Order: sequence, then C-alpha cells, then structure tokens
Amino acid sequence: MNTPSFWRVALPILSVCFFLLFWSWYVRTAEVSAFVLPAPEAILQALSEMVLDSKLWHHARVTVTEAVSGFVIAVFLGISLGFIMARIPPVEWAAKPFIVLLQLIPKIALAPLFILWFGFGLEAKIVIAAALAFFPVFSNALVAFKSVESGDRDVMVMLQASPLQRFVLLDLPTALPVVLTGMEVSVVMAMIGAIVGEFIGGSEGLGYLAVAYLQELAVPELFGVIVVLTLVGLTLYTLIGRLRAWFAPWHASAAKP
Repeated sequence: MNTPSFWRVALPILSVCFFLLFWSWYVRTAEVSAFVLPAPEAILQALSEMVLDSKLWHHARVTVTEAVSGFVIAVFLGISLGFIMARIPPVEWAAKPFIVLLQLIPKIALAPLFILWFGFGLEAKIVIAAALAFFPVFSNALVAFKSVESGDRDVMVMLQASPLQRFVLLDLPTALPVVLTGMEVSVVMAMIGAIVGEFIGGSEGLGYLAVAYLQELAVPELFGVIVVLTLVGLTLYTLIGRLRAWFAPWHASAAKP
C-alpha cells in the first residue's frame, strides 16, 4: 500500500478513535450524567446487546424498506420529469411555479398530512421519504439534461437514431455523473424522511425504536439506535457512490483521489 492510500484509510480511523477517547475522557472528567451523555463504552455495550436481539433487525429492515422505496420513486420521477422539462420548455414553464412552491414548503411540516392521508403503515413513510428525496435528483437531472451539447444531438439526428437510442447513448451517459451527485444527497434525504415519518406516526422502524427508548429513558440504547441509523445511512450513501465508478468510470468524479 503506497503512502497516500495508507493515510487515506488511516486518518479517518485515527480521527474517530481520537474523538471517542476525548468523549470518554470528557464524560468521566466532567462527571456528566449518563442520562445526558453516556460514555462510549456504555453505548457499545448496549449496542452489542441490541445486535443480538432480532427486534433491532426487524426495525432496521422496516426503515431500510421505507427509505429505499422512497428513494427509488424519487429517482424515477426526478429523472423522468427532469428529462421531459429539459426537452419540452413549455412543460417547464408551466410546472415551474409548482416546483418552486414544492421546494419552498418544508416537507417535514407536511409529514403529519401524509400520515393523515396515507395512514400509519409503510405507505405514508415511503411517501415522506420520496418527497424529501425528490428535489435533489430532479434539479440535478434538469440541469444535466439541459447541458447536453446541441451539436451532439444533431449528430445523433444525422445518424437517424431513434429517441430511445438518443436517450440511452447520449442523454443519459452525459447527465449521469450530475444525476448521481443528486442521488447521493437524495438517499440521505430519503433516510431522514423515513425516520421523520416513524417519529410522527410509526409503530415499527428505527425511528419508532428511538422514541420508545427515549420514553423509557434508556439513553445508551437510544444512542445505539442512532449509531445503527448512521451506519445504515452511510452504507446507502456509499453504495450510491459506487454506482459512479460502475456506470460513469470515465468521469473525473469517479477517479480515486
């Protein structure tokens, strides 16, 4: 392993270890109550017990299902609408007021309405996740499809390429790096949406589990749920990042530093 690659792996690990050591030292030195901020060791012990309990995995599966489903819906709608509006300007002109309004309205404030409309099941959480995840994909897709060079499109027309061929061979590869950037933000927003829905009206999921532990004043377990949420979000974010290397390896953003 060469030196830059070594430090690229070692520095994040060292920084996390230093942070945990400082956290443990501060809690013990300042005599902070465990109900306010438990020590990392207590959180680790609680997390190790939770991992052995099937209840945690059930709630994690529910949250991942909600977030991924909302994310997939947001990606499909965002790319589709972005492409249509980039290619048909009157559609963009007509829809722009609604898009701006949708972006300005705090989606989290609409979460209770989604619970009211779609019930307390998975559907409401998926809709909330999709609502939060939609705009990053849509805005990036719109800009990306608009950025396709007109000369390249003219060449495809001269080659008598069908609309589907133009989309698959020109539009999508050109827009993909920018769209993937929006997807990286979108998957995080989808996780947030799923958790918010579970906070407000959930009977299962990691968000619901966090509220349950909070009501029981089980603070180490609450922090354990937060750790699991962080790891799930990081995993989803990393998977989207890998898509860049798989589907757009030619782009500069796919190159390893």
